[in-house]
Amino acid sequence: MKKLIGAMLACLMAGSLMAAVPEITNSTGGIKSERGSTDLATEADPAPLKNFRKDGDIYDRQYMHQPPLIPHDIRNYEVDNKVNKCLACHSFKNASAMKAPKISPTHFETRDGMTLGEVSPRRYFCLQCHVPQADAKPLVGNTFKPVEALN
Repeated sequence: MKKLIGAMLACLMAGSLMAAVPEITNSTGGIKSERGSTDLATEADPAPLKNFRKDGDIYDRQYMHQPPLIPHDIRNYEVDNKVNKCLACHSFKNASAMKAPKISPTHFETRDGMTLGEVSPRRYFCLQCHVPQADAKPLVGNTFKPVEALN
């Protein structure tokens, strides 16, 4: 009985918390969607591809331990279990010749701190953390301020 009452209280608390979260609404009062007025059953035309920099200076980091941002276009880069196009330029072997930053030594460590002779499987898929920047209008308002020590 105590478990049932506890579960019911947890549900009530979760419901009240969800009700307190403000919704992003459009002018008609409905929930705003990035799909615009297109409903889920309709196939919408895709948005045009964003313009990425061809090559550029390194982006400043905005917070501690932020993965470096990619300052160039990566469209058509292949990164899968067999191939990693990023390593063609950023590996220790190729970075100097390609004038690209070397991959961090931390990417060769296992979660137990053991150093490997190749990129650790948990760090192999670069685009999980490193992302390119597009010249695009923000989707939502942003009041983020970078860490002052990094300015």
